[in-house]
Amino acid sequence: MTDFISVSPLKILKQSSKGQLGRGNLGVLISRAGVGKTACLIHIALEKIFRNQKLVHISLDEAADKVNSYYDVISSEFIKALNIEPSLDEYRLMIEKNRMLFTYIKDSFSSSLLRDNLKNLSENLDFKPDAIICDGINFEMADKKIFTELKELAIEFNVEIWLSALSHRHITEVNKKGIPYPCHNFDDLFSIIIHIKSISSGIFLSLLKDHDNINFPKISVKLDPQTFLAKD
Repeated sequence: MTDFISVSPLKILKQSSKGQLGRGNLGVLISRAGVGKTACLIHIALEKIFRNQKLVHISLDEAADKVNSYYDVISSEFIKALNIEPSLDEYRLMIEKNRMLFTYIKDSFSSSLLRDNLKNLSENLDFKPDAIICDGINFEMADKKIFTELKELAIEFNVEIWLSALSHRHITEVNKKGIPYPCHNFDDLFSIIIHIKSISSGIFLSLLKDHDNINFPKISVKLDPQTFLAKD
């Protein structure tokens, strides 16, 4: 089997306590604008899709055609890095088969609407996702209630849910567990928290929370700044 995880940002979880996020759990990627949250989320999505798992991708601030173009570019780099066959066209078919894309007009997203959409996929299209990517929730404006409801959905539909959170250079607040703004006030709802940081030596993923393991080793993975693939 092709080792998709070897170049995916999810490589960071190979040394974690459970080796994955897992069904019924929420995970979040935190970074400043332009550092690579969306690219990393799509790499996570592709790692699932290319294993023939079902995935729902939710975008709150990008149109469907733009999200699809991201998938085209990133999947091409993903496949090139692994030097695998079959052709890119066949992998595009896997994306079409295993992914559902929902885009929501600004402020129209809610957990109840997502629940209705997931029920419709299951009951009418026989599409039961293994994972959900949710990109674009405004953590600064969001109430803790939305994340509590997403956690409930993760359990109800037996999926793992990955989100993205925007941080800012000028806001340096962290809680006593070392979790930075904007996740510092409800980090208890997330099983995995990953920080993406760009420094002079490159772009790094750092694991800030590993389920209930409070003594986990400080794990980091370096990313290629062009492709956002994990480097050796």
